[in-house]
Amino acid sequence: MKIEKQNKYRNPVVATFTGIREILRKQKPDCFLHDDDRLDGKRVLIDGASSGLGFAVAVEVARRGAKVIMACRSGIPDKGELVKKLSGNNDIHMLPVDFADINSIQNLVSSIRDQYTPIDILICNAAVVPRESRKTKQGLEEMFMVNYLSKFIFLNLLLEKGCFRQSAVGSQHPASRIIIVSSESHRNPEKFDWEGFGKYKNYGIQKTVELYGYYKLMLTTFARELSRRLNPDGKTSISVFSLCPGPINSRIAREAPGIFQPLLSLVFYLFFKSPEKARVPVVYLAASKELEGKLFEYLFLMNRKEISELAADSENGRRLWELSENLIKTISKKQ
Repeated sequence: MKIEKQNKYRNPVVATFTGIREILRKQKPDCFLHDDDRLDGKRVLIDGASSGLGFAVAVEVARRGAKVIMACRSGIPDKGELVKKLSGNNDIHMLPVDFADINSIQNLVSSIRDQYTPIDILICNAAVVPRESRKTKQGLEEMFMVNYLSKFIFLNLLLEKGCFRQSAVGSQHPASRIIIVSSESHRNPEKFDWEGFGKYKNYGIQKTVELYGYYKLMLTTFARELSRRLNPDGKTSISVFSLCPGPINSRIAREAPGIFQPLLSLVFYLFFKSPEKARVPVVYLAASKELEGKLFEYLFLMNRKEISELAADSENGRRLWELSENLIKTISKKQ
């Protein structure tokens, strides 16, 4: 099997220019979000929703009539009030969570189960780009935890607690949708480091972008495997979608060294999409009627695209799932 080798995201400078090239490249979209793609009566849960892409998505899905639950580490209650003001929708709720802490994720799931089920649409958006490696309370590397493992834990707990609306024969409700915000940088790694899975690694800013892409590979592989496991007979119980929204002018690079901040701010402002423009494919996956009954989709901007061969490989999906389960069991025994 031929493995894609791109090296577009090996360091911050190359990654930035890759983002600029992709945003300037003209692509004819094959997906379209329409004004009548409404979300009235739907419960939409969005994590990482207090700023950037997550906040912009929260405003738009609220405008389209959804009951919105914002899971955030900060911004409570101010950002929820701002979503109400900008969207004209008062059915906005906020729950605290720190995706670097397993206990916090467990508490979030309990609150969702008790107050906001069934969830119709989940948008997994929270991510970090740290300047250097940091340990979480459970001794894991923070970017690995927030950008990948927290999603595995969060989604499996929600499923275990019956928090999603699942379609059934004769049901008047369409299947729930799980939308996982990934990145085209998932194509950059040449292989999985199975032996190093979950092990704490020390690194600095030069390694951050490379690891960001690697954890997005894990996330995309997980999304594809999740779809297989939720819909084993080819009939859609819960749809699983993933996407790369393209380079976004957000605060995700706020931990870059101070000397680079003015230049990055200028480049992001001139060339990267605003969160309001970047949210379109996310909202499309949440609201479009065209996607009802779909098992799995991956979008790059507003174009359907195949995920990388590494991410699509079912054996990689199985092994990633198994290693993730074993790591969580090991951590649980230590707590």
